[in-house]
Amino acid sequence: MEIVRRTTHVIQLCVCVTLLLLITATHSFYLPGVAPQDFAKGDLLNVKVNKLTSIKTQLPYSFYSLPYCKPVKIMDSAENLGEVLRGDRIENSPYVFKMREPQMCNIVCRITLDAKQAKEFKERIDDDYLVNMILDNLPLVVPYKRSDIDSLVYQHGFRVGLKGQYTGSKEEKYFIHNHLTFTVKFHKDEQTGAARIVGFEVKPFSVKHEYEGNWDDKTRLTTCNPHAKRTVTSSDSPQEVEDKKEIIFTYDVEFEESEVKWASRWDTYLLMADDQIHWFSIVNSLMIVLFLSGMVAMIMLRTLYRDISNYNQLETQEEAQEETGWKLVHGDVFRQPTNSDLLCVYVGSGVQFFGMVLVMMIFAALGFLSPSNRGGLMTAMLLLWVFMGLFAGYSSARLYKMFKGTEWKKITLRTAFMFPGIVFAIFFVLNALIWGEKSSGAVPFGTMFALMFLWFGISVPLVFVGSYVGFKKPAIEDPVKTNKIPRQIPKQAWYMTPVFSILIGGILPFGAVFIELFFILTSIWLHQFYYIFGFLFLVFIILIVTCAEITIVLCYFQLCSEDYLWWWRSYLTSGSSALYLFLYTAFYFFTKLNITKPISGILYFGYMLIASYAFFVLSGTIGFYACFWFTRLIYSSVKID
Repeated sequence: MEIVRRTTHVIQLCVCVTLLLLITATHSFYLPGVAPQDFAKGDLLNVKVNKLTSIKTQLPYSFYSLPYCKPVKIMDSAENLGEVLRGDRIENSPYVFKMREPQMCNIVCRITLDAKQAKEFKERIDDDYLVNMILDNLPLVVPYKRSDIDSLVYQHGFRVGLKGQYTGSKEEKYFIHNHLTFTVKFHKDEQTGAARIVGFEVKPFSVKHEYEGNWDDKTRLTTCNPHAKRTVTSSDSPQEVEDKKEIIFTYDVEFEESEVKWASRWDTYLLMADDQIHWFSIVNSLMIVLFLSGMVAMIMLRTLYRDISNYNQLETQEEAQEETGWKLVHGDVFRQPTNSDLLCVYVGSGVQFFGMVLVMMIFAALGFLSPSNRGGLMTAMLLLWVFMGLFAGYSSARLYKMFKGTEWKKITLRTAFMFPGIVFAIFFVLNALIWGEKSSGAVPFGTMFALMFLWFGISVPLVFVGSYVGFKKPAIEDPVKTNKIPRQIPKQAWYMTPVFSILIGGILPFGAVFIELFFILTSIWLHQFYYIFGFLFLVFIILIVTCAEITIVLCYFQLCSEDYLWWWRSYLTSGSSALYLFLYTAFYFFTKLNITKPISGILYFGYMLIASYAFFVLSGTIGFYACFWFTRLIYSSVKID
């Protein structure tokens, strides 16, 4: 009765935490600016600035790290945990529009660069940094025409400036984009007359502004004609970046009515890539993997059915015939493996990661984690990871008790600290490197404290609760008895050696995800939106099936060759796909990315090492449980004296 009572309390706790997560996710989805907002004519539109980003360095910087024009008071916007971890720094700006009231030749400010500021601008221009802005939760884009496709494509943010030659000079000079022509697209409601913003575009220009007389509030620029259709053109003299150079920042804003409705305004941002290749590649991969999985399943079912029928027939006929194949090792197949404690820890961590990924993908497929909710995906991952510590402790304790373990608190501590400890150590080193570069991507002290609280204050106690409940349950009984003296394993063929079979086993699971992996890496490192969560969920299901089936097949061949050491090999067989994943990320680095700085390369491989390690734990746990279920099934299906 005590166990029932405690289990009831744990279930109630799980329900409460689940409801809390759902409320948090829903609240995060409907942040201010995410819900539809109506604007009447003349309403103020405040443009917010975000981080400066570059695919060359992968180091974000805050907008005001460069000497851009500043408002009277810089105010930081409230950011969720995921936004902070992404390096977002959303602040107000001096760019203020009035709804449906065009403005031409607006002067923002005038600055004179010193040597240090000019050097900073040149460094950002060399590294192809982009300036990101936000209006009504829509990121700023630059439309441009590509020669290979008919439709327009969009670039997130505009470049800080350009580097090139001018007026026949052979010397390359730096030019800053100091004039911005904004286009705000809106959809008008015919009944109410209010409008909703459905697009935010810009065309940047570099213009060396000139004016007459002394500078004051009434100064009129001679290089900017407010009565022309386009106030400035790219043929004007560009603004050079040099020490003691005067730079005048200006902008235009025009409003354009659009047929696009508010609910569809993100379609333009999400359809930036060539989706035909994406969809065709995913479908092709899924068809191949499904075909191979079906073939493997069919072969395994027919072979096993024949084996079990033959074994049972021999028992009923009482034929004194020597046993062969996988039945021969029935007295050793459930013998406790070496380093069983470590296996329990990794299985528990894998269950935790599996639960996090599964629930997160369901949330994403339902639309809670759409790209319009910045940082929502990262926040959901952390919260789900913390909550799934309950299942990590439960699964590791159940397996530990099956191995006749008694010190459940010791295994609980290792489960709670080993995997997240390794990940946090790598993350801490990488964060220190980012701090050294003074990047906004460095996690602040307050956020680091919040992460530590989630780990020590919530995750660790939940692991202990799950472990306590799991250890109180009766131990899992083996379907056959284990002999006291271990059987000698015969010499194996070269293709059945552990190293070879483990490396072969990881190819098929990696083949199920590597095409989708390309688009995931592109969205992360080339700053594009990833949005096809439905296909990602299908790929995840295929990954589960392939990890399970390839592990079962190789485990069956291993047992048939009278090698009963399957515990660790089942985990490593599917887990070896993480090795191919890391090798692919290295291939992607050298073929698709243009990273030149050593610090950026260290960050890339550091984060990809964390991702590969997590993938190893996830795929390895799937393979282990599949093989665990398979061995228990086949040995409980035959008659053994």
